[in-house]
Amino acid sequence: MYAIIETGGKQYKVSEGDIIFVEKLAVEEGATIEIDKVLAGNNGTDFVVGAPYVAGATVACNVVKQGKSKKIHVIRYKSKKGEKKHIGHRQPYTKLQITSIKF
Repeated sequence: MYAIIETGGKQYKVSEGDIIFVEKLAVEEGATIEIDKVLAGNNGTDFVVGAPYVAGATVACNVVKQGKSKKIHVIRYKSKKGEKKHIGHRQPYTKLQITSIKF
């Protein structure tokens, strides 16, 4: 049994027990959330496709952690101009564990 969900403008294929990293959500650690944007899925017997979402389908998740990913270093350089700029960036994320899928 699996589902294809949408969150943060991205799509994820998830099953029960999976751990995924998504764009930061405004929830606390340890909270339970339900994602109702289920695009498609397999409920054990047949494949269900929504238009655009499957009606009544939800995916329950536990928020495991709120964090930041590794630092990405960006260097801009223009030759013969004496111009050099260093920028660092850490993307925030939310770590979710899928607890149940309902169709």
